[in-house]
Formats: sequence, structure tokens, C-alpha cells
Amino acid sequence: MDDRPTLTPCHCLAVRQAARQVTQLYDRHLAPTGLRATQFALLSTLARLGSLAVHELAAHLVMDRTATGRALRPLERDGLVRIAPGRDARTRALSLTQAGLARLEAARPLWEQAQSAFESDYGAAEADRLRRALGRVVGRDATEEGAAA
Repeated sequence: MDDRPTLTPCHCLAVRQAARQVTQLYDRHLAPTGLRATQFALLSTLARLGSLAVHELAAHLVMDRTATGRALRPLERDGLVRIAPGRDARTRALSLTQAGLARLEAARPLWEQAQSAFESDYGAAEADRLRRALGRVVGRDATEEGAAA
């Protein structure tokens, strides 16, 4: 029996299946650093944008605020992210620590390998078109080019 998932007419399920598949690829590549793909994205976003409130980081990553908070816990525990009081009593400010920056830099070549592996399997031009199409889905200008993740 073939264990591959069947092609679904449901756009939501198809995107979720693809997201899980791609996340597993990146997780395998990032494993030597102890980071998962979501953690890499959190660290790289903080490195690129600087100190952010939890809700701001969540908005940039298109994540629920509580899920973002849960994802931050191990990064704070490991000393990769600092969580301090924010602009007011209701917010917390997040920043990348030196250890977090070092871990991110150690992970970046592995992330680049994952990028290359995906492009090799899927096709570089197709991968670029897919990324741009998904950017439109989340309402971002697909021509915006940012740093890793």
C-alpha cells in the first residue's frame, strides 16, 4: 500500500500537509544546532527587526500570540532570547541575546542547505513562485526581500 497522502481538493489541508513536509525538511537540517524551524524564524526575525513586543513578533510571523509565547519559552530558558518589561505594564519586550545571535549564525549555513535542498527537489524557479504566491496568501508584498526566515 502507498503511504503517500492522497491529493486533496481542500486548499487548507493541502497547504497544511505541504507546510508539515517543508518544516520537517528544515528541522532535519537545523537539528545539529538544537533549533527547530520555528525557533530559527523567531531568532532571525528578532535579529532583523530588533526588540519587539510579543504581539508584534507574533504578527510578523503570522502566529497566535499565545503560540508565540510558548515557542519563546525554550529560547528564553536557553538564554537565546531576553524577555524584559515592555513599554507598559501589559507588554513584554523581546530581544536577541549574544548567545542567541551566535546560535542563529551557527544555524544560518544549515538553513541555507535546507533552502538549497528544497529548491533542488522542487525547482528553484518553482520554489520562488511558490514563496511569492504564499506571500500573497498572507497579504505580504511578495517582492519584499528579507534576511533568512
